[in-house]
Amino acid sequence: MKRLAVMLLVPAMLAACGPMTLAEAERQCFERARLAKQPRGEVSVGAGSGGRTSAGIELSVSSDFLLGKDPAAVYESCVMQKTGEPPSRPLYMRPDWR
Repeated sequence: MKRLAVMLLVPAMLAACGPMTLAEAERQCFERARLAKQPRGEVSVGAGSGGRTSAGIELSVSSDFLLGKDPAAVYESCVMQKTGEPPSRPLYMRPDWR
């Protein structure tokens, strides 16, 4: 019985490790390219009942930004690494790139 379970489980686990779709890779790599262009951040301030206040800051800085890498090159190499094929269109041709 254990052998049957292993025979069924191993292929399922290996399938999860397979290459991702081009669309998923482009989505993930687009975010990486955005961080290569400039850091992203968020500041929050709040006040609650009883006079309690809170504040916070979140800052995301990538090593690609710190190294001065071209976001388009980061995007293309990221997609190639994840899928083995180039992006469907260059980063600067995407309508959501600003």
